[in-house]
Amino acid sequence: MEPYYQQGVVTLYHGKVEECLYRTIDPTNCLTISDPPYNVGYHYDECEDSMGEDEYFRFIASVFTPGPSVIIHYPEAMYRIAKAMDAFPERVVAWVYPSNTPRQHRSVAWFGCKPDFRKDGQPYRNPTDPRIAKRIAEGKTARLYDWWQINQVKNVSAEKTEHPCQIPVALMERIIRITPSDCILDPFAGSGTTLLAAQNLGRKAIGIEMSERYCEIIAKRLVEQAQLV
Repeated sequence: MEPYYQQGVVTLYHGKVEECLYRTIDPTNCLTISDPPYNVGYHYDECEDSMGEDEYFRFIASVFTPGPSVIIHYPEAMYRIAKAMDAFPERVVAWVYPSNTPRQHRSVAWFGCKPDFRKDGQPYRNPTDPRIAKRIAEGKTARLYDWWQINQVKNVSAEKTEHPCQIPVALMERIIRITPSDCILDPFAGSGTTLLAAQNLGRKAIGIEMSERYCEIIAKRLVEQAQLV
């Protein structure tokens, strides 16, 4: 299968996951990072997002099980995914995003690999404490906690595309920074956030996306960001 887009460290394939894995891409040689379709009826371009529950979790397990992986999903679903994969996550953090929605956090889980929290930091929780204020003045940041407050991509966000369920670049950049890997694979590339984050950090990445319209969005984002560097 010929790539839909290939430039620098990033390669994108247009096709279904089951058509690309193993035939074109060996997932055992990559770290798989993705927020898969949540199976809650989102209006994607080509994916109906409405499998039977058992079928859905078997499918997700088949995609993520071959090698080390990082999965972003709702907490309740993550338990079902772990059971289907027959694996316990090595680490789980909460991605929280205050918003006017019923759900205000998702889980980020590492399977078959461990993140190194020393490779990134986040703002201190108590910046008015004199000791913390001194550290801030010295340019220091807190080590990562097990919760990350990163805003969702909203309709008014500068990075918003036509994709209905877009993950923020800041979230994916943090995951990539703290997770060792020579190659990153996103089997559900969507709006291309994982690929864009990898490109920003100079990490080799491969994406698969079944919607040609979303592939166009991804390629456009990658080209535009590359031109800014």
